Amino acid sequence: MAPPLSSWPWASLGIYKYFLLGPLVWKVAQEWAEQGGAPLGSRWLHLLLLFSARGLTYQFWFSYSNMLFLTRRRRVVPDGVDFRQVDHEWDWDNFLVLQTLIGAALVNGPLPLPGLEDLRVWDPRGLGIALLLHVGLSEPVFYWAHRALHGAPLFGQYHAGHHSTPVTQPLTAGFGTPLEALLLTLTTGVPLAGAFLMGAGSLGLVYVHLLTFDYLRSMGYSNVEVISHRVFEALPPLRYLIYTPTYLSLHHREKDSNFCLFMPLFDLLGGTLNSKSWELQKEIYQGKNDRVPEFVFLVHVVDIMSSMHVPFVLRSISSVPFENHLILLPFWPVALVYGLLMWCCSKTFLVSFYYLRGRLHQTWSVPRHGFQYFIPAAKAGINRQIELAILRADRMGVKVLSLAALNKVLY
Repeated sequence: MAPPLSSWPWASLGIYKYFLLGPLVWKVAQEWAEQGGAPLGSRWLHLLLLFSARGLTYQFWFSYSNMLFLTRRRRVVPDGVDFRQVDHEWDWDNFLVLQTLIGAALVNGPLPLPGLEDLRVWDPRGLGIALLLHVGLSEPVFYWAHRALHGAPLFGQYHAGHHSTPVTQPLTAGFGTPLEALLLTLTTGVPLAGAFLMGAGSLGLVYVHLLTFDYLRSMGYSNVEVISHRVFEALPPLRYLIYTPTYLSLHHREKDSNFCLFMPLFDLLGGTLNSKSWELQKEIYQGKNDRVPEFVFLVHVVDIMSSMHVPFVLRSISSVPFENHLILLPFWPVALVYGLLMWCCSKTFLVSFYYLRGRLHQTWSVPRHGFQYFIPAAKAGINRQIELAILRADRMGVKVLSLAALNKVLY
């Protein structure tokens, strides 16, 4: 029998789990009809907006971390993400559904928090209270609970799945069991609850606190070093106040150190600070894991729809590259505009990579769509892009470069 809180009650629902938020949508629709316009003060509406904004925060970091043309040199773990990890983390946003439902229960409960009935837009006192409670309660509670999860039998029952992913991604931050999600809910909610109980809660505080929390979580799991080592060299105490993707990655791989939420100070006090954290962070930021590929495949964009299947758009879409989805249709004009912008001011860029028998294979893309290859006025520009890519690969020391179909025809 599975341990309690080790599996999600809606695991069998798949994508239909979002219908659990249906009552909130119905409440907003009722208020909209009653008021004859958007119910901007509706708590139900703000719960749904927060759900969307928080999901977009993780999506933003996911997109950025997979834009290899920007992040290639500063990747913490140089390996790629395989389909097993994609499948494993498919329902990474379960914790967002849970926290939204908990929020709905609180705002509609018999004992609502003070200030919820007449919610202010902003109260600066709340930010200070929330910060103090985060440092004084949330950080130490998470640290000790996290250390407990790494002990037997809790690790095997609740936490091993989270650590089974070899390469951290922003979406990995949300992947876990209900017990882990409840721990995150506690550490996230205590500062907010404290601010409201002290009469300093506000709508702005809820947005700022939750989105900052998610921003820092997804940044740590991004697998891309984003904080320069020069910042820590100029301000040494700062390294104990904010973690880095390298810091988190060491914990994820070695599992015996760096247990903190965001502040390495608590690892220092608890004697679990990994001594390699800062030197490795410096090396990675300077390009330690950068490598010249042995093989490059130079492709082009097939069409507008296929351009939205690139790895840095949506994982659920890029993992099935040969399928079109109705959800993509509203974004078709956006993709077209980006395609035209690439035509004007882009150059060949790195799209994806994989390792085969220890050799690095990369896929570069000419920033042109298939239909553009049949426009006579565009051929010279495309030919120039291909030539520049070949020269660049030669300067780098690439051993083999292969051209995709239309690139072969044109060059």
